[in-house]
Amino acid sequence: MMSITHFYIWYFLCMGLGLASVVCVCLWNSHWRGGFAWDGSSLQFNWHPVLMVTGMLVLYGNGAVLYRVPLTWGENKLPWKLLHAALMLVALILSVIGLCAVFGNHNVSNIPNLYSLHSWIGIITSVLFATQWAAGMAVFLVPCSAGSLRKLLKPQHVWLGGSLMTLCIAACISGINEKLFFVLKGNTNGSLPYSQLPPEAMLGNSLGVLIVAFRLVVLKILSNHEWQRPENQPLDVPYAP
Repeated sequence: MMSITHFYIWYFLCMGLGLASVVCVCLWNSHWRGGFAWDGSSLQFNWHPVLMVTGMLVLYGNGAVLYRVPLTWGENKLPWKLLHAALMLVALILSVIGLCAVFGNHNVSNIPNLYSLHSWIGIITSVLFATQWAAGMAVFLVPCSAGSLRKLLKPQHVWLGGSLMTLCIAACISGINEKLFFVLKGNTNGSLPYSQLPPEAMLGNSLGVLIVAFRLVVLKILSNHEWQRPENQPLDVPYAP
């Protein structure tokens, strides 16, 4: 009972940090960056960080810890597999829209694409995420897939899932810093330079701290063996012999 209580403390902390990250990135781009549009301008770019943080970070992280929720242990696993896949699909769709936002803005503004370390990490993460989702659907949700194949690939699926979230954190942190360096030059737009830590820089840095804290809490939940779904719980009805 105490272990389950501890789980829910960490789980609600995870949800709180995720919500705080989304609120923070929305506030940054609505208040300091001018809001949102879909016209190729910098306002279109503002969708990029919001959708990436919401999808690739918060939804992805919550989808990853879904199987750890004790309320799911005594039930058939298939509905939770479907919910896991659905959360990951929504995260993938949001990330694709986020990529469209930045590519569209760059193309209209004649800004080169995929030249920075942030963009390299981000595009690699997105491609691997799409591949992971498609492979997961084919192996773990298609009824005709062999049980031996699912058993063989499950550790790789779990490992890649954790690795993708680490890559996502790297992309988010590098993207926040890149954006702050670009907009807080202190000589062209009337703002204080980043080195003087104006309020926008404080918010951007705080967002980075929230993102790292969110990842650490997710890692805590996933690494605690006491919070793993017991093997003797109900499995997938369509795969039962």
